[in-house]
Amino acid sequence: MNQGPVKQAEERRPDWAALVIAAVLVALAVIIYMDASRLREMMGYSPVGPSTVPTFIAIVLVGLAIWTVFAAFRRDFPEREHQEIAPVAWIIGGLAAQMLLLETAGFSIATGVLFAATAAGFGKRKIWISLPIGIVLCLAVWLVFAGLLQLSLPAGPIERLFQ
Repeated sequence: MNQGPVKQAEERRPDWAALVIAAVLVALAVIIYMDASRLREMMGYSPVGPSTVPTFIAIVLVGLAIWTVFAAFRRDFPEREHQEIAPVAWIIGGLAAQMLLLETAGFSIATGVLFAATAAGFGKRKIWISLPIGIVLCLAVWLVFAGLLQLSLPAGPIERLFQ
């Protein structure tokens, strides 16, 4: 059965996204290994020390990268679905807004904005409903962490009402 030259050429090409994933895995393994080798200097009398587990993780990541390269050349990865950009943009925008607002507006408002943006990314576009709900939920989280657990989270005008 002749599939034609275009189909045969497509089958021979590697999955480039998988090769990028393999490269990222190797880069991550190198970073972890370099950090673990710095910890090796602190080792005492035992061969098991603070660098043992990170070194093992780096080795496993290299193994996964090699496996990913073989799978990329065999084209073993399933066909990926089309990626919708709008939901990702909503969530990334919400994260950026949270980082920008955290120190000035406080935890509840900043994380409430993230909540509303994430809800919009998942299809709930009624921001006038999801924003107050997010702020109230985040205020409850702030009260638990700051009040009961005595952890320090950024306080804004709403949180100062409860201090």
